[in-house]
Amino acid sequence: MRAPSNFLDLGDAGGDAIAAMINDAQDRKAARAGWPKGRPDADSPLAGHVLAMIFEKNSTRTRVSFDVAMRQLGGGAITLEAAATQIGRGEAIADTARVLSRMADIIMVRTDDHAKIEELARYATVPVINGLTDRSHPCQIVADLLTVVERGKALPGLEVAWLGDCNNVLHSLIEAAGLMRFNIRVGTPDDYRPDPAAVALAQDSGARITLSQDAAAVAEGADVVVTDTWFSMGHAHGEDKFAALAPYRVDEALMARARPDAIFLHCLPAHVGEEVSAGVFEGPQSAVFDEAENRIHAQKSILRWCLGQLG
Repeated sequence: MRAPSNFLDLGDAGGDAIAAMINDAQDRKAARAGWPKGRPDADSPLAGHVLAMIFEKNSTRTRVSFDVAMRQLGGGAITLEAAATQIGRGEAIADTARVLSRMADIIMVRTDDHAKIEELARYATVPVINGLTDRSHPCQIVADLLTVVERGKALPGLEVAWLGDCNNVLHSLIEAAGLMRFNIRVGTPDDYRPDPAAVALAQDSGARITLSQDAAAVAEGADVVVTDTWFSMGHAHGEDKFAALAPYRVDEALMARARPDAIFLHCLPAHVGEEVSAGVFEGPQSAVFDEAENRIHAQKSILRWCLGQLG
């Protein structure tokens, strides 16, 4: 077995490991088709293991998918709301890391500041997983790539169109493009462009990252069309931003510019009528609920990789 590893960003694993996660997730998902959701996998590879989950930000999919993932792998999970723990009363992150390392086998954190998860990982003696930070959302992207592959699309050379606000999900998607050799066209106003350093790193790895203000050109011929909420958790709803992003709403006309077999992705929660029309969100090209379910299967493979069972 490989030594346990943190999963703070996709680059911690690398392209070969992400491919292994996707393959493992597909196999495990297929093997339990029709089973009750809480029934452990036949091999229960994480039997006896405990996951400690720390939430500083609200969650539906991350919370449930990691809990169910651990049950299906034969282990257990403990949910810690930051406000109800000593973290909420000012305990040092380093101390929390050292305590949880003695009580759990792996830690998942969903927080607002990437520096916090880096500090926790520095002091923890068990693997740490990024369940979401302001900088990146790597677990979401593994689920997204799994969904794309399930729909029969190869990742190398894939053409992805991102429309709307640039956020942590896009930054992880750009990182994935560099690792898995696919291309991204980003449609957004100049004031909302992604981190230039993230773009440069992906381009240096061979991905083609194109930034454009022309939403129609970005969607043209795309294999996958992706968007996300324009107003992330903790961010104020501003009319100026709404007006600036309105031309990038994914509606039926914009989706029609993509390939006929293109799929639409959104990590949820969605604000239907803002970043996406009801017709696209509920339409035949939408894979958003497959994508949401795949959080479970992706988390299982991420957990196994972190604990040295994959890659």
